[in-house]
This record gives sequence, C-alpha cells and structure tokens, in this order.
Amino acid sequence: MAGRRLTKRQRGRIAQLQKERRRRLAEKADQALQDADAEDVREGRVIRRHGQHLIVQDDDARQHHCLFRQNLGEIVCGDKVLWQPVANDQGVVVALLPRNTVLSRPDYSGRDKPLAANITQLVVVLAPRPAPTGYLTDQYLIAAELIGVRALITLNKADLLATEEWKAFRQKFIRYEDIGYPVIGVSAKQENGLEPLLDHLEEETSILVGQSGVGKSSLINALIPRTEEAVGELSEASGLGRHTTSVATLHFLGNGAEIIDSPGVRSFRLGKIGIWELESGFREFAPYLGKCRFSNCRHCNEPGCALIEAVEEGHIHPERLKNFLHMADQLEKGH
Repeated sequence: MAGRRLTKRQRGRIAQLQKERRRRLAEKADQALQDADAEDVREGRVIRRHGQHLIVQDDDARQHHCLFRQNLGEIVCGDKVLWQPVANDQGVVVALLPRNTVLSRPDYSGRDKPLAANITQLVVVLAPRPAPTGYLTDQYLIAAELIGVRALITLNKADLLATEEWKAFRQKFIRYEDIGYPVIGVSAKQENGLEPLLDHLEEETSILVGQSGVGKSSLINALIPRTEEAVGELSEASGLGRHTTSVATLHFLGNGAEIIDSPGVRSFRLGKIGIWELESGFREFAPYLGKCRFSNCRHCNEPGCALIEAVEEGHIHPERLKNFLHMADQLEKGH
C-alpha cells in the first residue's frame, strides 16, 4: 500500500522544511520552559497529536496543550510522558517514558516511524467490499506478533450480504480461527451490531487497521460520537486549522476500552525485518521452525522442508506459506 515514490530532490526539500520547522518549535519550547517551575514535573498521557502539538491528559483527566523537546524523538498517541506546566493549561513535554509496545511503519525515507504507543490489541478490519486479500491480512497479523499484542479480525458491513452470502464470506476466515485469532462479524447499521466488537475492546488499548473503504471511520464514529470540541481545543491552542482527518486521537469508552484513531494506518505496511522475524510472525510455523533437513532451507521446494510437509499434512494453510514466500522474496529485494 505504498504511495508514490519521491524524487531525491523532493525528499531533500521535505527534510529541509521539517528541519526548519523543528528548529522553530524547539526555540518555542525552550522559551516556554524558561517560564516553567523546574521542580514541577508531572506525568501524563498523550491523547492527541497534530504535527508537533500535543494534548496531554493528567491524572485528574484534565487536558493540556503541550509542545515537546525535539531531542525526545517521535511522540505519538498513547505515549506516557513527563511534562512541565507553564501557563493557561499549557506545558512542555520534557521526557518520554518507556513504552510497552509501539506500532510503526516505514516513512518516505524507509525509516520506521511510530504510529501509536502502548497498545495491547490490533483490530484488523475487513469487509466484503473492497474484497479482502489474505496477503494484507497476514501483514497486519505479523505486525501484531512482532510487537507482542493481541490481534482481532473484525468482518465489517455484515448488513451488505444475505445470510447465506455472509456465511460463505465468513467461512474464508476459518483458517485464522484455527490458529488462534478471534474472528467476529459486526455492522454499524444493525441493532446491537457492534456488541461483539465492544466485548473484545473492553479493557484493551486498540488501534483499528485495514484498507481504505472497509469502514474503520464508520466503526469509530459509531463507537465514539464525534465532537468538534476536542479538535477545536488543539486548533485554538496551536493556531492550526481544524483538520480532523489529520489528528491522531486516543478515545476512551465507558467499558474501560481505549481506541487510538490514527490516520497513519491508512498506508500501513511492514518495515525492514529479518527473515527470522518474518518466520516468527506466522504463529503456526513455530512447531516446525528449525526442523528442516537443511539449516538454510528457504521453504520453497527443498527436500525435507518441515513447513512444506506441514502444508501437505494440513497443519498449515497453503496460502499462508505462499504469502510468507512472497514476503521473503520482497525482503531479499529490499522492498
């Protein structure tokens, strides 16, 4: 799902603009810190990110507009931080606390860019239209395995199909249930159509991923009624426009669930990983890894390949091995 490639000149221009913007914001943050009480350092949670501006929520659920020191690196929704108040519910983030998990994707230069922090669950949203691909689904599941979070496959838009058509559609995902991934069906347009999803979101910090058109935004809007108040707070404090689609936000549900709505997942893809990491991303491969006849087995057509034998015996779905081989080939080519 990569976008168009940028020329070297375009990349250089973007990098220069970003460098200059970071310099100006760093000066602004440093100036704000001069007015802060150096001993008044508080812990908070980043619940909204728009460019270099943050909304940080404190332990009393009060929200504060904050800048952040550029030497802290990339700060994203879900991050836990230390910040110093300056004035008028504003502050400066001075430290990034350790993350339990972080979901990243490659940026235009190929470097991993964080999308969300401290998540516990990746919700893969699929729908009858646009037709899902097992390859993309497997990429999402690999990401969940590699960062150590739960994965939930959510089949959206159940209202689009008749009963028998829906059963046939759902049958295509039995192989994922067989290897331990929950698969649920939901619809934002049917009465109680979101109950299965709400049950799985409870007490989790989740992020929804999926290709364009599967209804991620509709699900978010149904779960969390949109208000302009939150975006307006950030726009007013930062002097930026009210671009709701570019604001990454952490939402809180009444059942203890947290959902990070990030525009970054629209173009999500795996970053640069090693072949052993790719192998470990396919959880059903685990019993067979290291048991091939040859230690450098590529799992293509080598004699004595434990993965190929597992496919022949029905323990691994053939499409999963096919997708693995394609991903491995892409890794070798540097894609």
